[in-house]
Amino acid sequence: MTNSLNVERLERAVKSVYQDVAEAPNEEYHFEMGRTLAERLGYPASDLDRIPARVLESFAGVGYHFDLSNLREGDNVLDLGSGSGTDVFVAALQVENPGSVTGLDMTDQQLAKARQMRDEAGMDNVSFERGYIEDVPFDDGAFDVVVSNGVINLSPDKEQVFEEANRVLASDGRLAISDIISEKLMPESIKNNEDLWAACIGGAEQVDRYTALIETAGFEVMEVRDNTQYEFISEQAANACQKYGVKSISLGAQK
Repeated sequence: MTNSLNVERLERAVKSVYQDVAEAPNEEYHFEMGRTLAERLGYPASDLDRIPARVLESFAGVGYHFDLSNLREGDNVLDLGSGSGTDVFVAALQVENPGSVTGLDMTDQQLAKARQMRDEAGMDNVSFERGYIEDVPFDDGAFDVVVSNGVINLSPDKEQVFEEANRVLASDGRLAISDIISEKLMPESIKNNEDLWAACIGGAEQVDRYTALIETAGFEVMEVRDNTQYEFISEQAANACQKYGVKSISLGAQK
């Protein structure tokens, strides 16, 4: 984290963007959203057909990682930064009862939308809780799998996020995430820009440091792959991607 970054301003900027993502998904953002994006990233149409359409309209993920999660029936899953709940609902289809999926998010509007969609869909093995991914409000070893999609880059303390993920996982737990990283070190002018942080660019960590943080937290990284199907759509975001190698990856790791 850069010393000059104002964390409180960053949080406000991120919440503002993702409040809009929940409530006004058809507006223009730095990033693409919706079902068309989910299908292009690799989500099976058969899964998307079974989850609420209003959830999908606010989908702002950056990759597909469920093939890396090895989800099994009965698993307990935690989604860090669950948004309106697309990944929570997709995971719930795979773990079924007695498995469970918990979404953790800090944005009230996203949580309200996700809970409404859960209730309307009657998915009683799904819950959505308010909280921060740097301070996960669950017991040690409570989950079999932790997933996250396009969110950890938004955190100013990624080391703490991965430590928390490791803490709440069982001894043989799995981590499966998609996120935005960079190939080159970005200048302070980008890293201290709240708008670019909220757009998933300013907080992008260099990929070698990103994987090192995961390993330091106690994981063995099993696979890292580029998501070439993902691209930012605003000119400002696209320029940063081209200049600094900002891109989407999916990663699987084992505790």
